Amino acid sequence: MSNPCIFCRIINGEIPAKKLYEDDEVFAFWDLSPQAPKHFLVIPKKHLSGPGAVSVEDEAVIGKVVRIGAELAREHGVEQCRLVMNNGAEAGQTVFHLHLHVLGGRPMSWPPG
Repeated sequence: MSNPCIFCRIINGEIPAKKLYEDDEVFAFWDLSPQAPKHFLVIPKKHLSGPGAVSVEDEAVIGKVVRIGAELAREHGVEQCRLVMNNGAEAGQTVFHLHLHVLGGRPMSWPPG
């Protein structure tokens, strides 16, 4: 039986994605519903339901998610970007696999929503 998590299925190649980066711990791909000219997601390959599920043993990979997000933004011409992680449905999380949104290529307003 396949994993019902859409991001786990993307990592496993069951669902296609426009991949930007992949290594043993991290996967990055373009967002299907971009909210900015440049909008991609960076996720740990380990399934974590969201930021609230991060344990001490996960700290290094979460730091790597942020570092890879910033590096990929620069590689795609975005020196200034917004990095977003939602934690729970009330915060706007719709896929319950921890993911970092990297948005750039336009001025961002505040508050976002």
